[in-house]
Amino acid sequence: MAELTGLVPRWEWRTFGQDFGSAEQVFARLTPTGVQDSDEVYLYAGQVGRVVKLRDGLMDVKALKAVDAHGLEQWVPVMKEGFPIDAGSVHRVYEELQLEVPPLERDRYTLDQLMAEVLEPSGVHEVAISKHRVRYRLGGCSAELTDLEVAGHDLRTIAIESEDPAAVVAAVQEAGLGNRLNHNFNQGLAAVLEDEGPRFAVIDVGTNSVKFHAAERSSDGSWRTVVDRAEMTRLGEGLDQTGSISDPALERTVDAIKEMIAEAKEHRVLVVSVVGTAALRLADNRDEVVQRILAETGATVEVISGEEEGRLAYLAVKAELGFKPGSLVVFDTGGGSSQFTFGAGDEVSERFSVNLGAVRITEQFGLDHAVSQETLGAALSEIAASLTELDGRPRPEALVGMGGAVTNITAVRHALATYDPEIVQGTVLDRTEVDRQIEMYRARSADDRRSIVGLQPKRAEVILAGACIVRTVMEKLGQETLTVSDRGLRHGVLRERFSLHSG
Repeated sequence: MAELTGLVPRWEWRTFGQDFGSAEQVFARLTPTGVQDSDEVYLYAGQVGRVVKLRDGLMDVKALKAVDAHGLEQWVPVMKEGFPIDAGSVHRVYEELQLEVPPLERDRYTLDQLMAEVLEPSGVHEVAISKHRVRYRLGGCSAELTDLEVAGHDLRTIAIESEDPAAVVAAVQEAGLGNRLNHNFNQGLAAVLEDEGPRFAVIDVGTNSVKFHAAERSSDGSWRTVVDRAEMTRLGEGLDQTGSISDPALERTVDAIKEMIAEAKEHRVLVVSVVGTAALRLADNRDEVVQRILAETGATVEVISGEEEGRLAYLAVKAELGFKPGSLVVFDTGGGSSQFTFGAGDEVSERFSVNLGAVRITEQFGLDHAVSQETLGAALSEIAASLTELDGRPRPEALVGMGGAVTNITAVRHALATYDPEIVQGTVLDRTEVDRQIEMYRARSADDRRSIVGLQPKRAEVILAGACIVRTVMEKLGQETLTVSDRGLRHGVLRERFSLHSG
């Protein structure tokens, strides 16, 4: 489809929602450069979520020319044609709608003929949209804050565009919209017409893995999981020896974040919150790492404290497992640290973080190989010495464990060839099972462990250390069993940041 000449394509960024938070105040301080009201018609192909526009009696078609590293898009006009349009133009419309062209019986079509004979039988229908647009200048860019009325729904959108993509990125950040994803009109209109609830996502950048959780919030406040997965990137590999995050580990992590942000955009997620934990708390080069992630993915990583990590994990457990009143300890052991939260009912009485994780213990004692009982004993002693804050505490009424080590132990317990969070969630593990798995891992190298059904292959190096930490926590708190939570930090962030967020 050929471009129309004489126009310089701009880089565009757009978001949809109801309330844009601090950006509302940013726009309120700006002086409008123009106001426009219009009634427009879009042709919507519901099965593929694509649209073309009817403007002033013209078939007005734009095509996506380019997408940059920050997700900005260049759209170029390829057709502005009055009716009747010829068969070749109909083919161009279908190309943009990404539909197969049906047999055409006419050489030229009026709009009514095109709708009745061609488009409607293909599942394409007209959507009337009323727009109230207020234009501004922001950071040298054109910006619009638009109120929309679409099929009985009220919606708002902010658009920022410029020939300079760096200026668009800077303006988005200036407006306080940096954690929102760029969604073009195709995606925004599809979300409304498919009656989706607002979707939000959390990316948890941990020492061992990057976890991704996206969910849709229903009108009653409940959440429906859209995607939940993790990618082992070993961000903290070698951190204990060097004090810094290595380039290879960072590259793996950046690649995983990029993929997750792209996946979030595919699922029409509005806002992504990215949090970093132990490896980023401890790394000497934390600021450089955070800046590189921002430069390469567009994501701003919020490095949270260990205490905050524990509090959010406790929030997720209480929401998902619904424990009755009574003393409760929630612990989350990861690659670089372990978080502990003590409470009763909804009240948190104490929380702290310990710089004890599976990566350091694995590297210190070579636990990615088969080891002797003596080496295992030395590792357990080191773990116990790192967990002295648990000594002498009263036995809680309930203990909940979360994190990759706990969930992988549970998946092995159930022999889950395919991980099923609903089976893992709420499982009760006893000390006998944890001891059985410790011995199984102790006697095998990482390569041999990969054949164990239920064990995530990339976790084979660190699973023995993780199991030893779990076992030591149970022993110190006098528990023969623990309840497993598949929900963790990412779920707690989602609930706290987005339960009241209107999108």
